[in-house]
Parts: sequence; C-alpha cells; structure tokens
Amino acid sequence: MWHTIETAISESTGKAFSIQSKAPISGGDTNLAFHVSGNDQAYFVKVNEKHALASFEQEYYSLEQLSYLTNISSPKPVTIGCSLDKSFLVLEYWQFVQGSASLWYQLGQQLALMHQSCTHGEFGWQSDNFIGHTRQPNTWQKNWSMFFAEQRIGWQLTLLEEKSIQLGDIDHICGHCHDLLAHHHPEPSLLHGDLWQGNVGFTELSGVIYDPACYYGDREADIAMTELFGLFPTSFYQGYQATFPLSKRYAKRKLLYNFYHILNHANMFGGVYIKQAKANLHRILSLPS
Repeated sequence: MWHTIETAISESTGKAFSIQSKAPISGGDTNLAFHVSGNDQAYFVKVNEKHALASFEQEYYSLEQLSYLTNISSPKPVTIGCSLDKSFLVLEYWQFVQGSASLWYQLGQQLALMHQSCTHGEFGWQSDNFIGHTRQPNTWQKNWSMFFAEQRIGWQLTLLEEKSIQLGDIDHICGHCHDLLAHHHPEPSLLHGDLWQGNVGFTELSGVIYDPACYYGDREADIAMTELFGLFPTSFYQGYQATFPLSKRYAKRKLLYNFYHILNHANMFGGVYIKQAKANLHRILSLPS
C-alpha cells in the first residue's frame, strides 16, 4: 500500500517522493491517519478499506470547493486512490498550534463571510456525500423545510429503523420538523457540514477547517453544530455576530439542527446516542410549530 501511495504522490506533485518517516495520528473515528514525510515533503494520509473510496472522493471534492470558493484555510487535497485492499486520501500536512482569542475571532468572521457570500439557488450538493461514514443525501431542493425534514431527519430515522431502532412514526416526526421550519426561509449558504472542534485547527496565522461534509443549507446548521460537542470559544461567536448576525429565533432551530447529528451518532455508534436522540426528539415534538 505505501509504495502505491508514494507513486501516487510523486505523479500528482511531479516530484519524486519516498516515505522516510511514518507516524500514526490519533483522534479519528472513521479512518486510520498518518503523518508521512520524506524528500523535504510532508503529507497527511487517511487510510480505510477499499469501499471507503467514495467517501474519500467526496471529501477531496469538498476540500477543493472550500479552497476555491472561500477565504478560510483548508488542507489542499494532493491525491487519492486504492491499493490492492485499501483506499487512501493524501492531503497537505499542517502543523497546528493553539488558537488564540484573536484567531478564533478571525475564524468566526471568515465563516460568516463564507456563509454570506458563497450561496446557491437551491439546497443540496452536486452529489450525495458522507457525514462520518453515513451517506448524506443531497438532492437539490428549493424548499429548506422539506430538504431538512426529508433528507436529513427522515433519512437518519430510516437508517435507524433498518437496524430495528424505532424512535416513533417517521412521517409524523418529519412532518413536525417540516412545520417547525415552514416559516423560515434562509438563503442556501455553503456549509462545512460537520463543524465541531475536532475539525478545526490553527496555524500561527489563521484557522484551518477540514473533514468537511459540504452542502448548501441554512447557515444556522453550521453554527448549531459548533455548540453540540462543547462550545467554541466566545471570541469565535463574537467574530461571527459582528460580521453576519444570527436571527433571535436561531436558538429554537438549533435543537432541531443538532438532532440530525445526534441521530447520525446513534446510527454510527448506538448506545448513549440513542438515548440522547430519544430525549431530543421528546423536546422537539413538544415545540409548537
């Protein structure tokens, strides 16, 4: 496998590359990750089973779009491919430092500008992609409430039901989620799609976002996820609000948007996330539409 990766990097960059140092990097739930270096070059390599190539292809595309459309730093995809039994994705390697308050503020500003300036006429994405290792449908839809209720909540509930985990009547739940968003008409903004602290890093000059699950959706969905697994620092929200303030009704919709990610964790990991999904669903169904 590693010879195949060396060859792929060499062909992509036009520079001969051979691995002289290889070290595993911990922290990911889905893939194996490595820092490889040699010939004065360094790369971040993700490795998984061969069937994961489609996920890597979508990540490659999303990173290209983030780089092309936004002013937020993200790792440049270098190459992608398969060996006999593995798939891999190679990215440029970033050496991260601890983010200062000013860098978090700057990242908030940059995300706000991304949401404000990178827009589309419909909700969705050029193709289905992945959130973690779960397929994420992205069929274009003009109506946000229908898109989110059907392609986010309904999809996750259906996947759970296929595992014999039933949280309730799917049509009823999706109908209520649709009604909660029926009078909310956001513009389709480019979203990172999986924006939590584990997918953010910093150089000495700027914030860096990675592991995207991009689509065009309500910008509030990105901000909501920053609050799901521990808040980002206050300076991040100050930078965002100073640039593109959120609606006062965001707090109500936040619970619904994060329900999607809780459902996804229930699908991927089960256990405590199923209990959390049930508790969140109870709160959501109690909200007046």
